[in-house]
Amino acid sequence: MSLEPAPAFMALEAACAVGNLATAHAALTALPAQDWAAGAALALHLGCPSVAAECSPEPLIRAAAWLRLGTPDKALEQLAQAPETARTAVLQARAALQQGGASALTLAEEARRQARMEGDAAALVASVTLLGELQRLHPFTALRTLAEGLKVAEMTAQPADSHLLAVLAHVQVQVGGGKGRRTAKKALERAAPGSPARVVALLALDRQEEALAEAARGQLAPVWWTAFHASARSGRPVAGQMGRPEADG
Repeated sequence: MSLEPAPAFMALEAACAVGNLATAHAALTALPAQDWAAGAALALHLGCPSVAAECSPEPLIRAAAWLRLGTPDKALEQLAQAPETARTAVLQARAALQQGGASALTLAEEARRQARMEGDAAALVASVTLLGELQRLHPFTALRTLAEGLKVAEMTAQPADSHLLAVLAHVQVQVGGGKGRRTAKKALERAAPGSPARVVALLALDRQEEALAEAARGQLAPVWWTAFHASARSGRPVAGQMGRPEADG
């Protein structure tokens, strides 16, 4: 006999909280069919992307889940079924990055342009987060890019996105001063378990073992965090650029 919707969501949340994928899958598939999309989105948010990839009826959720798992080819298969929106474009840009393609920056810029045109705040934040990640070796360019995401949060009266803050923290650490650690702590407070935001924030705080444990707990592929791991281990202030204005997390 199937669980009622509310208990099934509670069971799904509890299973994801401890990383029990089999139980999470059973709880999600016990939901009525019309609730599978919401259940899969919850599973993805709580660090069970394999469950979301298998069970979601929505191509964008399936694509996002495959990207968490570091499987961009499968993500692109799902995106081919999705409408040509800014949210699709952001995921296509992330897939290009995971494939090692030189087109990732151009695609991320196009996703940002499309998000602005559509007025899609979530897609705009996601696109500038990805752009900031791609620009992090040019920290003041990255700071200007990420500042747009902070402005979106201000205009919508929402807390700044945790993944944006985590990327921003790494850029601020490169510039120097204590702001990077403060921003990373904010990101950590807001980040979901096993999420890219949580792993990247922990790396900015030089909490390497915790970051790796979170990545494993959230089935997060190394492509999401290895570059940040390297920069955290070697991060130094950018020579000759101290004291210039920074985006404020």
